[in-house]
Amino acid sequence: MPEEAVSCVLREKSNRETLPVCHAFLTDPRFYRFLVEADQAIADAVRQDGCPCGGRLHRADYPRKPRGLLIAREETFCQRYSFCCDRDGCRHRRTPPSLRFLGRKVYLTVGIILLTALEQGLSPRRRQALADHFDLSAKTFYRWQRWWRETFAASSVWRAWRRRLLPPVGERALPGALLGRLQGPDLEARLLRLLIHLLPLTTASCAGWGMGEALAQKMG
Repeated sequence: MPEEAVSCVLREKSNRETLPVCHAFLTDPRFYRFLVEADQAIADAVRQDGCPCGGRLHRADYPRKPRGLLIAREETFCQRYSFCCDRDGCRHRRTPPSLRFLGRKVYLTVGIILLTALEQGLSPRRRQALADHFDLSAKTFYRWQRWWRETFAASSVWRAWRRRLLPPVGERALPGALLGRLQGPDLEARLLRLLIHLLPLTTASCAGWGMGEALAQKMG
């Protein structure tokens, strides 16, 4: 099962050396290597499960040109794992959940979370400096804000999650407030938990893959 595959990768990561500086993981290749390994583990499990029609799944990855984090611009981040059924009359796509990619967005999910969280509360001048650093436009910021406040806020993932948050978290405080509420010794651990919670929202062709919360609990 996909959730078992990711749990295995998470256990391996918990035994690795942690970085001494809170934000150092953003420039450390090991962090991005872990995201690739986790996505590969999920993809392998989805492929092993096969198509619901009984057909076999063959690799048919989507090309990606990730933006926002220079260290991630390497060959392993230029593909979104996906499969296609080999059975005539089906040929349905099965795109596994991903820690790296949020649907069809060209920016990595890590960047979408961090930049929208950092953007909250900034002055216009500092907001522009942040946008320049990551080669973003103001329209990109606003699109991401709308995603959190409209798409994410309307999702079943958020509706189930928000009921357990006391005091409540308002949509306008997303995603920064979530990073502050999640458990973890540092930003890297909390960010990974949030990525895992978002897994069901990263694909529409593997409906029912809703183990994000269970996996987050296994990280500790």
